[in-house]
Amino acid sequence: MNDRAASAVEAPSRALPFRIDPVSRRVSIDAKDPAFFQDPYPVFEAIRAVAPVFFWEEQGVWCFLGADDVNALYRDRRFGREILHVATREELGIPEIPAHLKPFYDVDGLSMLEREPPVHTRLRTLVNRAFVSRQIERLRPRIAALCHELIDGFEAKGEVDLIEAYATPIPITVIAEILGVPVERAPDLLAWSHAMVGMYQLGRTREMEEAAVAATIAFSAFLRAYVEERRGKPGDDLISQLIAAEEKGEKLSEDELITTCILLLNAGHEATVHALGNGVRAILRSGADPKALFATDESTAATVEECLRYDPPLHMFMRYALEDLEFGGIPLKKGQQVGLLLGAANRDPNRYPSADRFDPAREALAHVSFGLGIHFCIGAPLARLEMQVAMPILFERLKGLSFASAPSYRDAYHFHGLDGLQLQWDV
Repeated sequence: MNDRAASAVEAPSRALPFRIDPVSRRVSIDAKDPAFFQDPYPVFEAIRAVAPVFFWEEQGVWCFLGADDVNALYRDRRFGREILHVATREELGIPEIPAHLKPFYDVDGLSMLEREPPVHTRLRTLVNRAFVSRQIERLRPRIAALCHELIDGFEAKGEVDLIEAYATPIPITVIAEILGVPVERAPDLLAWSHAMVGMYQLGRTREMEEAAVAATIAFSAFLRAYVEERRGKPGDDLISQLIAAEEKGEKLSEDELITTCILLLNAGHEATVHALGNGVRAILRSGADPKALFATDESTAATVEECLRYDPPLHMFMRYALEDLEFGGIPLKKGQQVGLLLGAANRDPNRYPSADRFDPAREALAHVSFGLGIHFCIGAPLARLEMQVAMPILFERLKGLSFASAPSYRDAYHFHGLDGLQLQWDV
């Protein structure tokens, strides 16, 4: 930290891995310290007590902890996911993309997650026309059958890593079947997805970057072959529907189509894997009775929403200031990024009484785990359905479910998910 921080407030007695200067609101957080990534919530609560808005030095951005601020930032049209549609790199001092990363950003830059209107509006409308029209609810029987098939394969063992054996295969199988790509290629899809998602981690290495680029090239080539096949022989799958989707004479270009499929595959399983694992962990730690939690459709839905609020899979979402402005008393220059701290906002005690307690019976208040506004997660209905089906079946089938060993989280911030979840049950 700078010289001014010599008098900075030390982290509380729990030796939390941060330092804060309460005057400047500059904060240093060691995100690679297990004391942070294993449980970031106490860190953010300690910071919130001093400064609900702070400058995270290692990230170089102003960060917002409060639920009201995060809600407003999602919807405020003075902020966006891209900046080069309103300014040049030269104007903002943004360096050119390094040559070795160009293949990744050529694909990523076409993603609706990274675009603003009117381009985003066009992409989202076309994808909605294909994706939402599939009536996600009709997938419920297939998801239930898949859950039972997976449990049949390990029930007699009495112990399993739930992430590997259950939480991972459910969403990757479902999204592969929806798109119409072979489920047998799931290991490749997972490897490509993990490598690409690594680009969004804090402290990524050159090795991670090169792996992401290689995965992007391989993933794109794989999908391009299926797109070409579906053009000549359409089927009852999402790729065929994306090809056919049209709005006011507009269709997705082939590159946009491939990027959309990659986005759906990556987002369609990565977050759900972590949400399932984190949710099961939360239920087991709470000591709540699973029978009561999943007694009705209403209680099941409430339990899933509380899982998503209590320990979400994504903890930070970045947006650009599209003009010079002030927000929350912080002056921001055009092109400056801000960090929306989703996990912290979901634990805001001003919004959620006893926010650190897992309580599916609490008054239903919207969380921010799926985002808000125009970038609200397009896969949210599918993720919710997968959790609403998979969790009750798991607890119904495996009586006496408990931890076989203490679960630990991956060092992968901004993401928050378990390395593994070793569970045991009565056999």
